[in-house]
Amino acid sequence: MSPDTWQAVAIASEIGKRPRRILLAGLPVVLFRSGETIAALHDRCPHRHVELSKGKVKDGEIECPYHGWRFNAAGFCTAIPGHTGAVPGYRVPRLTTFVKEGVVFVASGAPKDEPYLHCAEGQKIIVKLVSSSTRSTLVDAAENILDATHTHFIHKGLLRGLSSERQRVRVDVTGGPGWVEACYTGEERQNGLISRLLEGERVRTIGRFRYPGIAELEYWGPKGLVLATTFHLRQAAESQVDGIGCLIGPQGGLLDHLKSLAFRPMFRIALEQDRRVLASASRNAAYWPQASAIIGPLDFLRRSIEAIMDGAAPPAANQPESFSFEL
Repeated sequence: MSPDTWQAVAIASEIGKRPRRILLAGLPVVLFRSGETIAALHDRCPHRHVELSKGKVKDGEIECPYHGWRFNAAGFCTAIPGHTGAVPGYRVPRLTTFVKEGVVFVASGAPKDEPYLHCAEGQKIIVKLVSSSTRSTLVDAAENILDATHTHFIHKGLLRGLSSERQRVRVDVTGGPGWVEACYTGEERQNGLISRLLEGERVRTIGRFRYPGIAELEYWGPKGLVLATTFHLRQAAESQVDGIGCLIGPQGGLLDHLKSLAFRPMFRIALEQDRRVLASASRNAAYWPQASAIIGPLDFLRRSIEAIMDGAAPPAANQPESFSFEL
């Protein structure tokens, strides 16, 4: 991860009086409240390498559970119980933090700009936050969110109807530095429970991937955006992907507020369905470590997502493509 790149790592309301340990590309990091901010340090006391996240937070500082050494938000040691002289300048490496609309972001450097949160920033909307974790790779997890064809099988009845009927759909794939998107037209509505309760007539659907691991879905009706999800994914460990999701709907009248109450419970069901199939695929793939997964004719975004994660321009940036298929 570039030092100038923000990564969403936690929901701020879930960090209370106790510290919290997260993984960032295999590196343990401890989050804790320090005054009005949330601090992030490497989760390792420099004395005997014990996890700071197993200690306590006192007066905005974190206390190691082994010998009681304390460290402030900048990572400097402020106290060594029993020591009578000046405290040596020991320090735990820190990460830069930023809290935006209830989401905690970290960066190894000091990015100049605020982090990007979701696709409807600045609009009059209702946002619900969810967190997730699954056994997978970031590319597989991102593609899963943006893949329309698996919904007939994994999310049958929830996102898609129970019928086997399909519609002829056009998809236009475009991209640029660090992003790629697919715009679907021709599907007037989905017949699953979520679509029936939260949507209406549909004009287009957009699936988008942004570096370093942001997968977005937008559902547009005749009058504008009616539903959207933005998921911030990160490779927490070699076979573990953690994510923070923003579930977005319009903020209009009472009906919109009532609909928003169904956001989290219904999407949590879909997330659990995806989590199970991703974990199952990951476990099974381990039996054939040399085998490469096939990129099929309907995997419109896979090559572009892989290219972006490799630091290259997505194929769609040089040559936009259009396809027709049944969805």
